[in-house]
Order: sequence, then structure tokens, then C-alpha cells
Amino acid sequence: MTALLAAPAVPHAPTRKALPAWPLAGVLLLYPLWWALGLGVLIFPLVAVPMAVLLLRAHVSGRPVRLPPGFALWAVFLATVLIGVAVLGAEPAGAVDEHAGSRIVGAAYRVIQYAALTVLLVYAGNLGEAELSRRRLVRLLAWLFAITVAGGLLGVFAGHFEFTSPVELLLPSHVRNKGFVQSLVHPYAAQIMDVVRDSHPRPAAPWGYTNTWGNNFCLLVVWFVAWAWGYPAQPRTRMLALACLAVSVVPVVHSLNRGLWIGLGVAAVYVAVRLAAAGRVWAIGGLAVAAAALAAALALTPLGGVVGARLDDGKSNGVRSFLMERAVTGMAESPVVGFGSTRTTMGGRNSITVGESAACERCGNFTVGGNGQLWQLLFAHGLVGTASYLGFFTYGLWRFRRDRSPVGIAASCAIFGGFAAMLWYNTLVTPLAFMFLAYALLWRNECESR
Repeated sequence: MTALLAAPAVPHAPTRKALPAWPLAGVLLLYPLWWALGLGVLIFPLVAVPMAVLLLRAHVSGRPVRLPPGFALWAVFLATVLIGVAVLGAEPAGAVDEHAGSRIVGAAYRVIQYAALTVLLVYAGNLGEAELSRRRLVRLLAWLFAITVAGGLLGVFAGHFEFTSPVELLLPSHVRNKGFVQSLVHPYAAQIMDVVRDSHPRPAAPWGYTNTWGNNFCLLVVWFVAWAWGYPAQPRTRMLALACLAVSVVPVVHSLNRGLWIGLGVAAVYVAVRLAAAGRVWAIGGLAVAAAALAAALALTPLGGVVGARLDDGKSNGVRSFLMERAVTGMAESPVVGFGSTRTTMGGRNSITVGESAACERCGNFTVGGNGQLWQLLFAHGLVGTASYLGFFTYGLWRFRRDRSPVGIAASCAIFGGFAAMLWYNTLVTPLAFMFLAYALLWRNECESR
């Protein structure tokens, strides 16, 4: 009788797999180590593999794997990037005639990095608060800002510091000596560039390029501020944060990076306007006080002379104008999907007879699409790729526009600032990673509010 009344056996449901935080936290927390080992941005495709496996296991176990809002637009962009591989052999007017095979490495690198960062976006957005809280992720991004400041100071005071990384030692000499490979695996503190008068070290560590250092500074400073003032914190913590921000002025000025200076102004105005719209009108006054303090510091210290000399020197303006014109002209030749990758101009902006040589590797032969993400999108991926890329981030800004939390304002500021920076900075790899993490935090904020 007992056996007849017993409830029938029910098969056990599969255990829902948790997503561990270590793939994402390990990349951010240990990025200085990856840089020193010679992995740098190569860590993103490497860590994307376990991220993808973990997402697949979670899906099989019954845990829903969500895609970010507006993902269809990003999928169109990825499809355009893949289709562009088929037109690598096309030759736009004014470009150096090369075989498609010589361009496959650069195109494959972009495809792999875009795919890896897409996995990063999905993984970060699917992490729960118990797995990797939003506050902890903000703290990790703030940590990277502090690392950026430290790398900037290293570039200012020890600009010639460099060393051979372990990954670099493993590569054959004919591979590791190539400029592109050096930028990936050879750690150095600064780029030595003739910008104002003599050769000048411009901070680059740990991001590889001075422009990338400046772009990441703008993208990360908002998270540093959100970490220090967006959450309850000890007065000592905020004093240390203020000291870090004050010290960061030195590498910011010595970087001679006009794009960085403009980006910081855009970020400050954006945050002040968002805060004022939320009823915190004091933010406008705070912005005015900060601007006055900065002006006084530049007037009373040698940093003002550095800024003035950089603003008076516009030797890169002609090159940028030339490349912008070539990008727009090239887009008109292949308006739908572009040319699949960048191209090298035939000669310089003044003559087609000026080009690279053993004696002058930097002469002529500029890279079309290398002077800003917008120009690369137009030239390499056409109107379809440009519209889908911009559309994805624009949709995110619009969808999350009502998020007035510290995380929401910081994240939307990072994305909005990324739009401005597209005129002079390229986003692959780390700037796009930080824009994606901003998107993921906005997405998670929305999910938690529901």
C-alpha cells in the first residue's frame, strides 16, 4: 500500500550553471601583467574562448543566455565585416596596388577582435550580481584608470623605458621585428614622436599607442569618479581619488594629445548637463569652478607652455585632412560594404612619389582609415557597416536615457564620448571593450530595475 501511494519518481532537472567572474575580472585586474607578458590586447581573443564555452554550458544547463538590446544592429555590422573579406582584392583610386593576401592578416585580426569583444559584451551582460556585481565591475574599471595614470607618469618620466616580453622572445625574429607585431607584443612606456620641436615621449603604457592611451583615459576616468563619488566611501578614499586626478594632469598635458583634451571637455560638459537635468544644478557651477582651477594651473605652472606649444603646432592637421578626404572618396567608390579593410595611400599628401624606404619608414604611404573609427567604418565597411555600428550604440543611448544612477550616467558618458572620439581615434581593441562594458552595465541596470 505504501508503495502504491508513493509519489512517482521525477527526473532531476539539470543544474543551472553559474557563470564565473574570473574570465572578465582576470582580464581587467591583471591587465598590467598581460601587457608585461606581451599579450596585451591579445588576451581578449584568448579569454573569449572560455567565455564562449561557459556561455554554451550555461545555455545547455537551462540558464537563459540573453543578448543585449539592439543586438540585431551589431549582428549586421559583424556580417558586413565578414562580407568585406571578399573584397580585399579591390583597389580604390590612389591606393598602393597589393595582392589581397597581403591584407588578409589585418582583416583577420579585426574579424577576430570584433568577435572576441562581442563575446565579452554578452558574457558581461549575463553575469549576475552574485557572480560579478556591478559595483565590483565599476571598481575594476576604476583600477584600470589608476593603471592608466601610472603608465602615463612612466611615459613622462621614463619615456625610453621598454623591454622584451616573453611572448616576443617566442616569436621568430622576422615576425617580431614587424611594426604591427611590435605594437602588440613589445611593452614600452611611450611613443617617441616629433610633435613640438624635438622628439618628445608621449605616454602609451599599457595601451600600446599614445592615441589609445588618451582614448582609454577618457573612457575610464568616468568610472574612477563613479567609484569614488557614486557609492558610499571613506573620506580618505575620496582624498586619494582627488590626489590621483590631480596627478593625472601631468601625463594628460605631456601627452600633447589634443583629442584627449577635447574628449575630457566633452565628458565634463555631458556629465554636468545630465546631473543638472536630474535636478543637481550645482553641477554646472562645479564645472565652472573646475574649468577656472584648470586655467589657473596652466597659467601658473610650466604645463601651460606645453599646451600652448602643442596648440600652435598643427603639422598633423594636413595629414588628417588628406586621409579624411581619401576615406570619403573611397566610400563613394564602394558605398555598400566598403573595401573590407584599410588601404595604403600611394605616396603622401603632396606627391605620389613620396613613399616608404629603408631610410625613412614613416615617409608617405599613409593608412586610409587609420586616423579615426568613423573614417575606418566608412572606408572599410561602407554605409551599411557604418550605419549598423553607429546605430547599435545610438540605440543604447536612447534606450537607457532615463538611467540617472551614477553607473548610468558614467556608462552613457563613456558611450557618448566614444562618438566624439571616433573623429580622431580608432576603437579596436581596448576602447571598444570599455564601450561594451559600459553598454553591459546599462543593460544590467535595466534588468535589475525590472
